[in-house]
Amino acid sequence: MAAAEGSYDDRNEAPLAGYAALVATFTAGVAVFTATARRQGVRLPERVPPWDVALLGVATFKASRLLSKDKVTSFLRAPFTRRTEEIPAGEVMDEPRGSGVQRAIGDLVSCPFCASVWVAAALVGGYACVPRAARLVSAGLTAVTVADWLQYAWSFTEQRAGG
Repeated sequence: MAAAEGSYDDRNEAPLAGYAALVATFTAGVAVFTATARRQGVRLPERVPPWDVALLGVATFKASRLLSKDKVTSFLRAPFTRRTEEIPAGEVMDEPRGSGVQRAIGDLVSCPFCASVWVAAALVGGYACVPRAARLVSAGLTAVTVADWLQYAWSFTEQRAGG
């Protein structure tokens, strides 16, 4: 089906105004954080060591998956999504529902790639203001990621040994 003249997508379902509201919210949040941090005299680090970037990256990965795919956090997504299936490792697939801002939030919270920008912003903000605490939280999330990989490795090893 071809896109209607003047529409953005084929089915005219993209909640562009909702996306604009989310971008405005994100931008306002960054602006408020920046102004507050500046007023509090927070000094940004002169450099961010590669190890901290890796730690923040793995933590962002895990936190965005926890938010967007974990079965236990589905109560956060439920007002904006509908579960479509359960997938391995306690994860679920949700699809956005509704229209407008509800649909846009559903797109955000059901997509780990989309949520990762918001999670990274929160972790980097924490790193700028309270680096030791941010590193600790990031280390915890990284430990969970390593544990997940070990669970997969263990399951794979069991399957190979049994078959």
